[in-house]
Amino acid sequence: MFKLIDVFWGYILIAILILVGRLIRQRLGILRSLYIPSSIVAGIMALLLGKGALGAVVKSVNPESPLVQGIFSENIQAVWSQSPGIFINIVFATLFLGQYVPTLREFWRKAAPQVALGQAIAWGQYVVGLILAITILTPVFGLPPVVACLIEVAFEGGHGTSAGMAATFIDLGFTAGPDLSLALATVGLISGVVSGTILIHWGRRTGRIKVSSEVLYDDVENTENEHSEEEANITIARKNLFRNLLIDPLSLNFGFVGLAIAFGWLILEALRVIESITWGRGGLELITYVPLFPIALIGGIIVQYILMRTRRTYLISRPLMENIGGLALDITIVTALASISLSTLGDNLAPFLIISIAGITWNVCAFVFLGPHLLPFYWFERGIGDMGQSMGVTSTGLLLLRMVDPDNRSGAFESFAYKQLLFEPIVGGGLFTAAAPLLIANFGSLPILLLTSAILAFWLIFGFYNCKQLRKQSG
Repeated sequence: MFKLIDVFWGYILIAILILVGRLIRQRLGILRSLYIPSSIVAGIMALLLGKGALGAVVKSVNPESPLVQGIFSENIQAVWSQSPGIFINIVFATLFLGQYVPTLREFWRKAAPQVALGQAIAWGQYVVGLILAITILTPVFGLPPVVACLIEVAFEGGHGTSAGMAATFIDLGFTAGPDLSLALATVGLISGVVSGTILIHWGRRTGRIKVSSEVLYDDVENTENEHSEEEANITIARKNLFRNLLIDPLSLNFGFVGLAIAFGWLILEALRVIESITWGRGGLELITYVPLFPIALIGGIIVQYILMRTRRTYLISRPLMENIGGLALDITIVTALASISLSTLGDNLAPFLIISIAGITWNVCAFVFLGPHLLPFYWFERGIGDMGQSMGVTSTGLLLLRMVDPDNRSGAFESFAYKQLLFEPIVGGGLFTAAAPLLIANFGSLPILLLTSAILAFWLIFGFYNCKQLRKQSG
């Protein structure tokens, strides 16, 4: 068992690794051109210097060497192995805290087409994964059926969700799942930037990118001016608060994060109690395996709603929430990558390559072929963000959005942001992401393939119809 001093030095080493990762990233042009985050570089460094890489090499040469565990002590590596599942709760709790919530009409008008595309990509990842599991991954390579979830968990969810789902995979007997998922998330992040950059060049060359220096779309609004009065009032109230209270703004905001996680924990415990006295008595256990992080997201929504109803939204600073979530995500990424088992990855190299190619192919094809039919205006500008998010993290999608439409002439940023309200609670680390492995394990691959195919068909039908109606209204 590690001690508190091991935790202290474990996180000090993470901080140093991130600084070194930042230095390496700045010195290597290829890392900058691919927009690889410093936390990814730091995590790969920790992996290579740990027992799985450096330690394995040293052990093959001199088993008695003190470096057989790598340059990090066994206790520190034990701290790191438990950290991803803890800090991912903070990441998800901060997602909606301090967010502006639009009116229902404004929200649906801007978000509906984007929701259709984002949901179609996500549910398609399950369909592709389940088809692969049924036809190749399980019968040929002997992997458990829950391998079908890896594309959505790793590509749509990213490193954070992959780390958060590790315990669920292990509990269901898929011990290779955490390592494969984290490696796939890295592949998704890199391929998302690379394929997105290639597609943007293709879009400009073929005239599919329509934005110019003129205002091209009536719905484009200056969001900074749209709510300027409200924001000014909130700013004044926040200044008065910190003038009268002896509390650091970061501490106050972190308190609300803790409250959101506590609400999520209470909800999860209540669901587990309900399960234990209802369907769980018959042996069907689902909530038992659900991790805390998707419920922490719901806890964050509850806290934000309470503050809105009591007119206390000035208590939360959205930039500080993003900083708290960003720090927690960096820690999650570094410690998750540092804990990957390279031997497990090597033993499953062929399935890993198959899943990677299938996931990348689906995401790119969904953007190119579905985007024009689901997004009524500026489909390329508005769809590239969803493609980027579906192959790594939200920041990848935002990066591609800024590359294609830096002045937000298409209104893509608002639509992308609003879409998250109907996206994150369900997939990409939401409730179905957490439940999918359990559903597959309990009901089998074929029934869940039929379920996800039906949901995919629903979003496609709705998206086609909605796109057609919006184009009619604008015409």
